[in-house]
Amino acid sequence: MNTEIIADNGVVGAGGAGFPTHVKLSGSGDVVVINAAECEPLLHKDKELIRSYADRLVCGLAASMQLIGAKRGIVGVKRKYADVIDKLRLELASGMEVVTLDDTYPAGDELVLIYETLGRVVPPGGLPISVGAVVLNVETVFNISAAIEGKPVTEKYISISGSVNYPCTVCVPVGSSYADVIAAAGGVTVSDPAFVVGGAMMGYVEHDLSKPITKTTGGIIVLPQNHFVVQRKLWNWTKVVRVGRSACDQCSFCTELCPRNLLGHPIEPHRAMRSLGFSESAKSDVQGTQFCSECNLCSYCSCPEGLDPRNVCAENKRRILAELREGAPRWANPPFRKERSSQHFKNRRMPTERLIKKIGLANYINKAPLKEGILNINRVVIPLKQHIGAPATPIVKQGSKITKGDLIATKKESVLGANIHASISGKITNIANDTITIEKES
Repeated sequence: MNTEIIADNGVVGAGGAGFPTHVKLSGSGDVVVINAAECEPLLHKDKELIRSYADRLVCGLAASMQLIGAKRGIVGVKRKYADVIDKLRLELASGMEVVTLDDTYPAGDELVLIYETLGRVVPPGGLPISVGAVVLNVETVFNISAAIEGKPVTEKYISISGSVNYPCTVCVPVGSSYADVIAAAGGVTVSDPAFVVGGAMMGYVEHDLSKPITKTTGGIIVLPQNHFVVQRKLWNWTKVVRVGRSACDQCSFCTELCPRNLLGHPIEPHRAMRSLGFSESAKSDVQGTQFCSECNLCSYCSCPEGLDPRNVCAENKRRILAELREGAPRWANPPFRKERSSQHFKNRRMPTERLIKKIGLANYINKAPLKEGILNINRVVIPLKQHIGAPATPIVKQGSKITKGDLIATKKESVLGANIHASISGKITNIANDTITIEKES
C-alpha cells in the first residue's frame, strides 16, 4: 500500500475543502482520527455509511494508519448513536478504538475533535499533524478503501433534508445536478424553496439547481425563502457592516462562545466587530480572525443583537490571507492560552438540540436513511477542479466514448491536485468552462 494508489484514484477530502488525500497521508504521525461527529444539523450521511459499511471504514483506517506509521486509530462518534458504535466495535482491529463524543456543535471541527479525542490542542495556525494527528472524514476513508481495490472516486453520498417529501441519503455519480439529487428525495414541499448546500451552519444558498455535485458536496437542505437560516446567509457585506457598526454593544458573548477562543487561540470576534467603526488603523485589532473556523455560532447563537460577527471575521480573514500571499509578514508568535481549554471549554459547548431549536429547524425530520444503490443519471457535468490546488488537465476529446471509472483528467506533475474519473459510461459531449460533460447513449 502506498500513496500513489490514493493519488491515482483521485481521493480528496470528502467533507471539507477537498485537500488531496495522498498528500495528507505522505507525512508521519502517531494517530489517525476519523471524524464521524457530523455535527451539522439535519445531515446524516457519515452515520448512514457506517451503519451499512463499517467494514469499509475499518479497511480505510487500517491503510491510513499504515501509511503514516500510526499505531493508534480513533473514530470519534457521538455517543447517542449507540447502534453505530456497536457496529463499529465489532469490526475494529488492533490499535483501533471508538471515542464517544457529547452531542454538541461544532464537534466536527477538526481542532475541536482532536481536543475531545486526544486531549491535544493544535496551536494557532497549526495543522493537526503538528500534534501528531491526521484527521480524515468518514467518506474519505471509504474512498481510500475503494482505492485499495482499484476503484476511483466516481460517486458521492449526499444527505437531502428539510422541506422535502422523503429526507434521505443517496449515492449519486459525481457531476449529477442538484435538481437530480432533490428529485431523489421526492421533490420539495414548499412553494418558495431555497437550497442550502453544505449545512445550515457553514453552508451557502445555491440558486442554480443545474450546478453539479462534486467530490466535496456533503448535503442539501431545502428551506422556505423566509427561513431564518436562508435570510441570514443572504445578507450582503454592506448590510453586515451597517448593522454591525450601528448596533454592536461590545458584550463579547460572541468571543465567550467561540470554539477556537475556548481552545486558547487569539480570536476575539467582538474586537473584529469593534473594528467596523474605525479606519484601516484598526487592522491590528483583528489579526486573530485568521484563525476563525467560520462555524457561525457567534452569529446564529451567541449575539443578542442578531449581528453577524462570523462574516466580519471571515472578511478580515480573507484580507489577511491575501496579504500573506502577497508577501506580508506573518504574525510571529501569536498568543496561545492553552490552559483556557481546560478552564472553559467543557461548560461552553453548544448542545445540538438547543442549536436546532435556536435556528428554527426543530420541526423538520432529523433523519436521512440511506437509499440502496446508485442513482441512475443520464448526464453529468464533471468539474476539473473539485479540490484544493490546480485544476486537472483533460486527457480525453469531445466525442470520445468512455466507460465509468476511466481517467478523464489528470493532476499536473509536482503541483497540488487530483485526478478526475468518468462517473458514468457514455459519450463526452462537451469540454468547456473547466468541465467535462458526459451523456449516456440510448
